[in-house]
Amino acid sequence: MVGGVAVDADRLRVWHNGNHSGKVTYLKASVRLLSAVALVALSILGSAGCASAQQSTTATYGDWVVRCATRATKPPRKICDMEQMTEVRGKNVPLSRIVIAHPLHGQPLKLVAQLPVNVWLPTGVKLFLAAKDQGISGRFTRCTPGGCFAAIDLSNAQLKTFGSQKKPGRLIFKNAGGHEVAIPVSFKGFSQAFETLSKE
Repeated sequence: MVGGVAVDADRLRVWHNGNHSGKVTYLKASVRLLSAVALVALSILGSAGCASAQQSTTATYGDWVVRCATRATKPPRKICDMEQMTEVRGKNVPLSRIVIAHPLHGQPLKLVAQLPVNVWLPTGVKLFLAAKDQGISGRFTRCTPGGCFAAIDLSNAQLKTFGSQKKPGRLIFKNAGGHEVAIPVSFKGFSQAFETLSKE
Protein backbone atom coordinates (compact mmCIF):
# COMPACT_ATOMS: atom_id res chain seq x y z
CA MET A 1 0.00 0.00 0.00
CA VAL A 2 1.50 3.31 -1.10
CA GLY A 3 1.43 6.20 1.33
CA GLY A 4 -0.74 4.56 3.96
CA VAL A 5 -0.70 2.73 7.24
CA ALA A 6 -3.22 0.30 8.75
CA VAL A 7 -4.85 1.31 12.03
CA ASP A 8 -6.98 -1.05 14.11
CA ALA A 9 -9.91 1.01 15.30
CA ASP A 10 -12.78 -1.34 16.12
CA ARG A 11 -13.46 0.89 19.10
CA LEU A 12 -12.14 4.43 18.82
CA ARG A 13 -12.54 5.99 22.25
CA VAL A 14 -12.69 9.68 22.90
CA TRP A 15 -10.01 10.73 25.38
CA HIS A 16 -11.01 12.03 28.78
CA ASN A 17 -10.55 15.76 28.66
CA GLY A 18 -11.68 18.71 30.70
CA ASN A 19 -13.94 19.76 27.85
CA HIS A 20 -15.44 16.33 27.20
CA SER A 21 -17.94 14.10 28.89
CA GLY A 22 -15.64 11.07 28.82
CA LYS A 23 -18.27 8.93 27.09
CA VAL A 24 -17.07 5.94 25.09
CA THR A 25 -17.03 6.77 21.41
CA TYR A 26 -16.33 4.30 18.66
CA LEU A 27 -16.72 3.41 15.04
CA LYS A 28 -17.84 -0.14 14.47
CA ALA A 29 -15.24 -0.66 11.79
CA SER A 30 -11.51 -0.69 11.38
CA VAL A 31 -10.03 2.33 9.68
CA ARG A 32 -7.12 2.39 7.27
CA LEU A 33 -5.24 5.59 6.46
CA LEU A 34 -4.76 5.81 2.73
CA SER A 35 -3.14 8.12 0.25
CA ALA A 36 -5.43 10.12 -1.99
CA VAL A 37 -3.82 8.45 -5.00
CA ALA A 38 -5.76 5.24 -4.41
CA LEU A 39 -9.07 7.02 -3.81
CA VAL A 40 -8.92 10.07 -6.03
CA ALA A 41 -11.54 8.69 -8.39
CA LEU A 42 -14.13 8.21 -5.66
CA SER A 43 -17.02 10.62 -5.50
CA ILE A 44 -16.44 11.59 -1.88
CA LEU A 45 -13.44 13.67 -2.87
CA GLY A 46 -15.60 16.47 -4.18
CA SER A 47 -12.48 18.14 -5.54
CA ALA A 48 -13.59 19.78 -8.74
CA GLY A 49 -10.30 21.63 -9.05
CA CYS A 50 -8.18 18.52 -9.55
CA ALA A 51 -10.90 16.58 -11.33
CA SER A 52 -11.02 19.19 -14.09
CA ALA A 53 -7.26 19.53 -14.30
CA GLN A 54 -5.38 19.02 -17.50
CA GLN A 55 -2.23 17.73 -15.82
CA SER A 56 -1.66 16.41 -12.32
CA THR A 57 1.18 15.07 -10.18
CA THR A 58 1.33 13.35 -6.81
CA ALA A 59 4.07 12.73 -4.26
CA THR A 60 3.71 10.56 -1.14
CA TYR A 61 5.32 11.41 2.21
CA GLY A 62 4.48 8.89 4.91
CA ASP A 63 0.71 9.06 5.36
CA TRP A 64 0.30 12.32 3.44
CA VAL A 65 0.06 12.94 -0.29
CA VAL A 66 0.89 16.22 -2.04
CA ARG A 67 -1.20 16.70 -5.16
CA CYS A 68 -0.72 19.39 -7.78
CA ALA A 69 -2.95 19.99 -10.77
CA THR A 70 -2.67 22.46 -13.62
CA ARG A 71 -6.02 23.79 -14.78
CA ALA A 72 -6.60 24.47 -18.43
CA THR A 73 -7.00 28.22 -18.08
CA LYS A 74 -5.25 31.14 -19.74
CA PRO A 75 -2.68 31.42 -18.30
CA PRO A 76 -2.60 27.88 -16.83
CA ARG A 77 -3.19 27.81 -13.09
CA LYS A 78 -1.45 25.38 -10.76
CA ILE A 79 -3.34 24.23 -7.64
CA CYS A 80 -1.69 22.15 -4.90
CA ASP A 81 -2.75 20.61 -1.63
CA MET A 82 -1.68 17.92 0.83
CA GLU A 83 -4.16 15.41 2.13
CA GLN A 84 -4.86 12.25 4.07
CA MET A 85 -7.87 9.99 3.78
CA THR A 86 -9.49 7.22 5.79
CA GLU A 87 -11.65 4.37 4.59
CA VAL A 88 -13.68 1.63 6.25
CA ARG A 89 -11.56 -1.52 6.14
CA GLY A 90 -12.90 -4.25 3.91
CA LYS A 91 -15.62 -2.06 2.41
CA ASN A 92 -13.51 0.41 0.42
CA VAL A 93 -15.85 3.13 1.63
CA PRO A 94 -14.21 6.54 2.17
CA LEU A 95 -14.87 7.86 5.65
CA SER A 96 -13.01 11.16 5.84
CA ARG A 97 -10.57 13.41 4.03
CA ILE A 98 -8.26 16.01 5.58
CA VAL A 99 -6.78 18.66 3.29
CA ILE A 100 -4.36 21.55 3.72
CA ALA A 101 -4.22 23.77 0.66
CA HIS A 102 -1.20 25.68 -0.59
CA PRO A 103 -0.58 28.58 1.80
CA LEU A 104 -1.59 31.93 0.31
CA HIS A 105 0.40 35.03 1.14
CA GLY A 106 -1.24 37.09 3.87
CA GLN A 107 -4.04 34.62 4.53
CA PRO A 108 -4.37 32.18 7.46
CA LEU A 109 -3.63 28.55 6.72
CA LYS A 110 -6.65 26.28 6.97
CA LEU A 111 -7.13 22.56 7.52
CA VAL A 112 -10.36 21.36 5.91
CA ALA A 113 -11.97 18.09 6.98
CA GLN A 114 -14.55 16.34 4.81
CA LEU A 115 -16.80 14.08 6.89
CA PRO A 116 -19.98 12.02 6.34
CA VAL A 117 -23.24 13.92 5.95
CA ASN A 118 -24.74 12.54 9.19
CA VAL A 119 -22.92 15.01 11.45
CA TRP A 120 -24.24 17.31 14.17
CA LEU A 121 -23.40 20.73 12.77
CA PRO A 122 -23.64 23.02 15.84
CA THR A 123 -20.74 21.39 17.72
CA GLY A 124 -18.26 21.56 14.84
CA VAL A 125 -15.04 19.53 15.04
CA LYS A 126 -11.94 19.40 17.25
CA LEU A 127 -8.47 18.12 16.47
CA PHE A 128 -6.64 16.63 19.47
CA LEU A 129 -2.95 15.75 19.47
CA ALA A 130 -2.79 14.23 22.96
CA ALA A 131 -5.10 13.06 25.71
CA LYS A 132 -4.77 16.20 27.82
CA ASP A 133 -4.56 19.00 25.29
CA GLN A 134 -7.41 21.45 24.72
CA GLY A 135 -7.80 20.65 21.05
CA ILE A 136 -8.08 22.92 18.01
CA SER A 137 -11.66 23.84 17.16
CA GLY A 138 -13.25 24.25 13.75
CA ARG A 139 -16.74 24.81 12.43
CA PHE A 140 -18.73 23.26 9.62
CA THR A 141 -18.99 25.60 6.66
CA ARG A 142 -21.14 23.64 4.20
CA CYS A 143 -22.62 20.27 3.31
CA THR A 144 -23.00 18.64 -0.10
CA PRO A 145 -24.28 15.18 -1.09
CA GLY A 146 -20.65 14.03 -0.87
CA GLY A 147 -20.05 15.14 2.73
CA CYS A 148 -19.88 18.01 5.20
CA PHE A 149 -16.85 20.31 5.36
CA ALA A 150 -15.30 21.80 8.49
CA ALA A 151 -12.48 24.36 8.54
CA ILE A 152 -9.80 24.78 11.22
CA ASP A 153 -7.47 27.80 11.24
CA LEU A 154 -3.84 26.82 11.86
CA SER A 155 -1.01 28.89 13.30
CA ASN A 156 2.70 28.48 12.55
CA ALA A 157 3.22 27.12 16.06
CA GLN A 158 0.57 24.46 15.49
CA LEU A 159 2.18 23.46 12.20
CA LYS A 160 5.50 22.93 13.97
CA THR A 161 3.74 20.80 16.56
CA PHE A 162 2.18 18.67 13.84
CA GLY A 163 5.60 18.12 12.31
CA SER A 164 7.08 16.87 15.58
CA GLN A 165 4.09 14.73 16.54
CA LYS A 166 5.06 11.06 16.89
CA LYS A 167 1.68 9.59 17.78
CA PRO A 168 -1.62 9.83 15.90
CA GLY A 169 -4.08 12.52 16.86
CA ARG A 170 -7.86 12.36 16.79
CA LEU A 171 -10.42 14.36 14.84
CA ILE A 172 -13.57 14.42 16.95
CA PHE A 173 -17.11 15.35 15.96
CA LYS A 174 -20.68 14.36 16.82
CA ASN A 175 -22.93 12.37 14.56
CA ALA A 176 -26.58 13.21 13.98
CA GLY A 177 -27.54 11.13 17.00
CA GLY A 178 -25.39 13.29 19.29
CA HIS A 179 -22.68 10.64 19.83
CA GLU A 180 -19.04 11.68 19.64
CA VAL A 181 -16.92 9.97 17.00
CA ALA A 182 -13.12 9.99 16.79
CA ILE A 183 -11.16 9.45 13.58
CA PRO A 184 -7.38 8.88 13.76
CA VAL A 185 -5.08 11.44 12.15
CA SER A 186 -1.51 10.38 11.36
CA PHE A 187 1.30 12.95 11.29
CA LYS A 188 3.83 10.60 9.73
CA GLY A 189 5.45 12.47 6.86
CA PHE A 190 3.66 15.74 7.68
CA SER A 191 6.81 17.92 7.79
CA GLN A 192 8.12 16.67 4.46
CA ALA A 193 4.72 17.03 2.80
CA PHE A 194 4.19 20.57 4.07
CA GLU A 195 7.69 21.63 3.07
CA THR A 196 7.03 20.36 -0.47
CA LEU A 197 3.63 22.06 -0.55
CA SER A 198 5.12 25.39 0.55
CA LYS A 199 7.61 25.32 -2.31
CA GLU A 200 4.99 24.75 -5.02
